[in-house]
Formats: sequence, structure tokens, C-alpha cells
Amino acid sequence: WYHDNLTRHAAEALLLSNGQDGSYLLRKSNEREDLYSLSVRGKDSVKHFHVEHTGTSFKFGFNEFSNLKELVMHFANQPLIGSETGTLIVLKHPYPRQVEEPSIYESVRVHTAMQTGRTESDLVPNAPSLGTKEGYLIKQGKIVKSWKTRWFTLHRNELKYFKDQTAREPIRALDLTECSAVQFDYSQERVNCFCLVFPLRTYYLCAKTGIEADEWIKILRWKLSQIRKQLEERNAPLSS
Repeated sequence: WYHDNLTRHAAEALLLSNGQDGSYLLRKSNEREDLYSLSVRGKDSVKHFHVEHTGTSFKFGFNEFSNLKELVMHFANQPLIGSETGTLIVLKHPYPRQVEEPSIYESVRVHTAMQTGRTESDLVPNAPSLGTKEGYLIKQGKIVKSWKTRWFTLHRNELKYFKDQTAREPIRALDLTECSAVQFDYSQERVNCFCLVFPLRTYYLCAKTGIEADEWIKILRWKLSQIRKQLEERNAPLSS
């Protein structure tokens, strides 16, 4: 259940699609060489916890374990607490390394089909929920070209942005079926920028890091490819 260079977002996609409550995996953290991330599914979300390797032991919060098996045995009986919600999570189901990991989100659906015995077409209605993402991005204004931080959520074919994470109503909801392209943008003075091209407007957005910008671009491009594929299938002439 150690998945080496799996990204945070891919870990969430795997656990939400193939896992169940208490499914977990360990991966490298991109913050420090001696840090790992324990990704655990609880209900409909995935929590990530730091595990520090000291060379002789594994530190988890105030606890220290001589090996990972000891850590897992401990938290199989003593629940973890999800930091934001207070949800109790118990380590129940290791997510095996043998399951081929997706390099792009489309493959997640295939692996789900393989594991559950269902066909891909059975899973199409549920597939968009895999491609969810949220986070803060800096957005350029339409008329006044100032930059403001906004909270973005991506669900199904809608990209919404809010004043902040606590706001209930979005400032705007963008329909991705109308978007023609997503690409890195180097025309701005800021770094880690990308743009979404719509018929009446191009939206310029910047992420905090290049990795984060890359994740947004990948998942948005995947969305656009799915939309195009669905349109092609819908418009294809029926075979005689």
C-alpha cells in the first residue's frame, strides 16, 4: 500500500473511486525528503496526514512507532481525527500497490470498472465526481485588470468561483461545455498562470505553485476531452 510518487490529487481520485471508508495508502510528501503522507478515506472525502521518518522510527503526531506495521495496527483500533471536520477515521483497508495507478483521470474509471466487475458504460454517470477539485486561485478582473484571490470549485462540467471558501453563493459559474481551450499563459507578469478560453471572454488565473497550476490544467483538459468525446458520441450516426 506504498505508492511512492503518487500525487495528492491522484491519491484522492483512487481512494474515492476504488476505496471505501477506512481505505488508506502511503505516498511520498513533496514537502520534505523525510516526510510521507498517509492518505485515508473517510465517508466522502480523503484526509492527508504527515508521517515523519527519522531513520529508525516513524513519527505520527505525538506518537512514535518502530515500523509502519506497528503504526497501522495502532490506528486500526485508535481512530484518527480528520482535522477540519472532527471525523473519526480508522485504518481498515490498505489500498494495494498492485492496482495500476492512473497517469490521467480517464484511467481511474477503467480501474474502477476492472475492480467492481462493472462495465465502463455503467460508471459513466458517476465518473464526473472523480474529476473534482477545489482551491484558491488568483483571478484577473474583466474590466479593471486587478488580481483578486477567489475560491474555485470544479464539479462535473461546472467551474464556480466564490469570494472566499466560506461564501455560499458563487460569483459566477462557468459552463465548461462552452470552453474551447485551457493552457499555460506566459503573457502575465505573474508566474504559474493559465487561461480558459470562452467565446466571449478569456479568464486568466494564477496558482501559488507550478505544480498546482499543472494539476488544474490537467484536470480541466481532461474535462474538455470528456465533453468532446460525449458530443462526438452523441452526434455520431447510428450504425445500421
